[in-house]
Amino acid sequence: MGSRLLPLALAAAALAAGAGGLGGLELWLGLLAVPAAAAAAFVAVSDALDGRPALLRAATSGVALALVVLASAARENAPTGAAVSPLATWALLIALLAYSVPLVAWVLEPVRVPRSRAQRRLRSAEVDELLSRAA
Repeated sequence: MGSRLLPLALAAAALAAGAGGLGGLELWLGLLAVPAAAAAAFVAVSDALDGRPALLRAATSGVALALVVLASAARENAPTGAAVSPLATWALLIALLAYSVPLVAWVLEPVRVPRSRAQRRLRSAEVDELLSRAA
């Protein structure tokens, strides 16, 4: 199974590098995030097709993959030395939000409290029968 945190970490690092003014590093981190995001999306979709409860993760991973590709394409097509397109920054930010949706859904999922079975009390005749068998 692929790492679900790797594309999230790479996208967050690319966003941080862009905020820090390191455009070249941001470009390379964004490009590295694409295959990691694709792997995470493919694993999530295959888990959903296997019947595991991964439909939300598959949908959000697919959306995040599209957004990471969009951010990388917008950043790559920016002229050298020019300011980065806001589309690239917003796409990475929304991709990070898409990756965090399954975590939020997991945290907000209601906790299932196991029901305790009520124990049936034995009647006096049943108690006598059990004691006679034991003797």
